[in-house]
Amino acid sequence: MPPSLEGICGLVCRPATGSRSHISGSAPGRRLAAIRGMLTSLSPTGNRASEEGYSDERSEMNSKPNIILIGIDSLRADHMSVYGYARNTTPHIAKFAEEGTLFEQNFSPHIPTTSAYANMLTGLDCFRTQVVALRHKGEMHPAARPLQTILKEAGYTTTCVGFDSPSVRQFDTYLNFEGWHPGPDGFSHKAENLNNVTIPELERLAKGDQPFFLFLRHMDPHSPYLPPPPFQRLFYHGDQCDPAKTSMKPVMEFKPFCDYFASWMPPGITDAAYEVAQYDGAVAYMDACIANIFTAIENLNLVDETIVIVTADHGETLDEHECWFDHHGTYDNTLHVPLIIRYPGRIPAGKRVKGYSRLLDIVPTILELAKIDAKDRFDGQSLIPLALGRLETHDPEIYFTECTWMRKHGWRTPEWKLIVALEPDFHFKPPVELYNLLTDPMENHNLAEELPDVVAFLSGGMDAWIAKREAETGLKNPIYNQPGWHGSEGIDYFESSQQAYDTPHIGTPGAAQKLQAKLGEEQE
Repeated sequence: MPPSLEGICGLVCRPATGSRSHISGSAPGRRLAAIRGMLTSLSPTGNRASEEGYSDERSEMNSKPNIILIGIDSLRADHMSVYGYARNTTPHIAKFAEEGTLFEQNFSPHIPTTSAYANMLTGLDCFRTQVVALRHKGEMHPAARPLQTILKEAGYTTTCVGFDSPSVRQFDTYLNFEGWHPGPDGFSHKAENLNNVTIPELERLAKGDQPFFLFLRHMDPHSPYLPPPPFQRLFYHGDQCDPAKTSMKPVMEFKPFCDYFASWMPPGITDAAYEVAQYDGAVAYMDACIANIFTAIENLNLVDETIVIVTADHGETLDEHECWFDHHGTYDNTLHVPLIIRYPGRIPAGKRVKGYSRLLDIVPTILELAKIDAKDRFDGQSLIPLALGRLETHDPEIYFTECTWMRKHGWRTPEWKLIVALEPDFHFKPPVELYNLLTDPMENHNLAEELPDVVAFLSGGMDAWIAKREAETGLKNPIYNQPGWHGSEGIDYFESSQQAYDTPHIGTPGAAQKLQAKLGEEQE
C-alpha cells in the first residue's frame, strides 16, 4: 500500500530512535529523491511497476539505486511459510514479498556455499567461474568479474558482511560476526550478531553521497540449530529423548558426522522431528531478526531507492535421503532456494513468478534495474521479463553439480532428475539415480534400473550440454578435476564407499568453521 501524507510527514519530521532524525540518515540529494518517490506513489498517475512496463522515475531523479543482497545460508524454500510451508516460519519475509516479486522455482545449480556464491555474485555458471568445491583452492577464473567490481566502476561503495570466499574479493569494507558458536546461554544468536554489525554499517552507508552495495551472508539457519527462546520450542512439544522413538538412531550412528551432532544436539535425543523443528525455529528466528533490517531500511528513508534481494546459497537435507542435517546431495531440498526481489516502482508488488530461475540470474537483473551498462557477458539472464509477465520462464532444464561431501553432477528437467556419481560416496548410494519429479517430488523411488532408456536420454542431454559449454568457454568442466576436494590429505579421489565413509570427520562446530577458514587461508 502507498504511504499516506501523514506517514510521509512522520518519516521526514519524526525523530528516530537515538539522537538523529530519520531524515538525517541519507545525503541531501538522495533524501530528496526518496521523498519525491513517495509523493509520486500517492498520485493515481504515479509511475508504479506493472506488467505493461516499469517506471523510469529514477532516471529522472538522476540517482543510482542502493543494492542490498541478503544471502541466507542453508535456507530451504519449502520450509518457508511464504513458499507454502505449513509452519509459520517466515511471516516478516512474507510481508516483504507482498512488496516485491517472488520466484517460485528458483534453483542453486552448483552447491555448496563456495560455488553457489560464485554463481550468485558473478552471473556465471561453473564453467566460467571454475568453482565447484566447498574447499576450492585459489581464486575464481581471472575472467570472472564479481558484481562488487562492476558496481565500484559505476560509482558504488561496497560492503561485505560475514563471508570470505573467492567470489567476495574486492569489496571496499569487510565486517564479520560470530556465526558458528553458541553464546554463554547455550543458544546461537547468529542473526542478532549479524544485525549488531549490519545496522550500524547501513546507517553509515546511508549518510554517504555514493550509492552502496551491501552484501550480507546470513548464518541462520545453518547448523548448529540452536535458536534462542522462544524459537527453540516454537514448533515442538513433547520429549525429544523419548525412548520409544528411534528416528535419531541412524543419525547418531553415522560416523563422519556423529561427533559433530553430539556436540550440539541434546544428549540422548531420539526424535529426529525435534531437530527438524529446531531448524524451523532457526528459520523463524532469522525471519524475526531480518525484520530489524527491513525496519532500518524504512526508517532511513531508503525503501524507494534501494533494490533489496532475499535469497539463499543452498537448502538443507534435514532427515531426508540419509544425508543427515547437512546440505550435500543434489535433491531438490538443497537445490530449490528462495528468491524475492523488492524495488518499488520497478518490480511488481505481490507477484509470484511460476517460471524457472537460477542464482546466476541475479547479477544481470540487478544491473538492468540499476541501469548499469556493463560490458560483461553473463550466463544468467535478467528476471525483469518474468517479473513483468513478458516471459513465462527461463530454461527449465538445469545442469547441476555438488562437491561438498560427495562429488556428483546431474540434469534436471520439469519431469525428471538424473544424478550421476563421479566417485563412490560415503552413503553407499548407487552410482546413478533417476527420479520422476511429477509422481515422486520427494525423490524417494530410484527408477534408474527400471528405466534405462530414460537414463540414456537424460545422460545424452547432459553430456551434450557439457560439450557445448566447454566449446563455448574453452574451459574444461571443473567437476571432473578436483583432486583432494574433500580436504583429506593424501587422497585425491575415493575408490570405494567404505573409504569415503572412513575418511572424513567433523567433530565440533569449531571444526566445521575451520573447514571454511582454511578455505580462506588457501586463497590468500
